[in-house]
Amino acid sequence: MSSLFLAPALTPAFSAGLLLSLSLIVAIGPQNAHVLRMGLRGQHVGLTVAVSIASDVALIALGVLGLSQLGGLPRWVQAAMVCGGVVFLLIYGWKAWGRFRAGSAAHQAVAEPVAAMSRQQAVGAALAVAWLNPHALVETLVLIGTASLAWGSPGNTFFGMGAATGSVVWFVGLGLCALWLGQRLQSPALWRALDGLVALMVWGTAAALGWGLLSN
Repeated sequence: MSSLFLAPALTPAFSAGLLLSLSLIVAIGPQNAHVLRMGLRGQHVGLTVAVSIASDVALIALGVLGLSQLGGLPRWVQAAMVCGGVVFLLIYGWKAWGRFRAGSAAHQAVAEPVAAMSRQQAVGAALAVAWLNPHALVETLVLIGTASLAWGSPGNTFFGMGAATGSVVWFVGLGLCALWLGQRLQSPALWRALDGLVALMVWGTAAALGWGLLSN
């Protein structure tokens, strides 16, 4: 039985989905900043992480399973979608690189305090930053869903599983780090270094998608 669960994780599609998900999700945005602040304050960390993971998995599933139905469209339509994803990644990476070059002053917002919340408010806030966040919607519904088209079926399902695993790993790790490391994660210098890494990872993903498009 365990081999049935391990088999997808050993496929190239799963690894590609995992790497793409991680390269996108580590970018500093409303959702990550919210999880980080809740962790630093020790407020409903597990609940916030759980809602964030559930939302990401649902959006990834919608993107992968929904866009898999577009397999019958002309190839130029699929190519245009991939090109759009590449352009988005290039711009996203450029913005991250700009924050890295700007220095620590560009990352002070992460240290802003979060007001105390009830459980209901915590759930509502986590849902809002997941489902009303344009970046998260583009990344999961469009970019990850489009990238999954290159793997066909059932490769696209394995790709989506890898992407969902990336979300689980990231949010659990982020919540735990924020909870246990406390004020150290509020250092603007740390976020500056992370932005530099994000830019390189996102540009690498864009190059891989572009190469795959040219190779087909």
